[in-house]
Amino acid sequence: MTTRNRALAASDLTAVTWSKSSYSDNGLNCVETADLTRTAYGAVAIRDSKAPGGPALLFTARAFTAFVAGVQADGLTAS
Repeated sequence: MTTRNRALAASDLTAVTWSKSSYSDNGLNCVETADLTRTAYGAVAIRDSKAPGGPALLFTARAFTAFVAGVQADGLTAS
């Protein structure tokens, strides 16, 4: 099965609650996520924290969970 990821303009996500990792040092390399799995989008949104007015990428919950698991398995940590 092929999954197509989507992008949305910030104006499409004005009522969304965004979260940033507690590991974030408010530096330049942060992203924010929003859980849209219980909405019509049925996805997880990710955006650049430096550009909250920019687009957000949408990923299925399964794809996002696999990404997080992969990062954790490789032992990537903030430096």
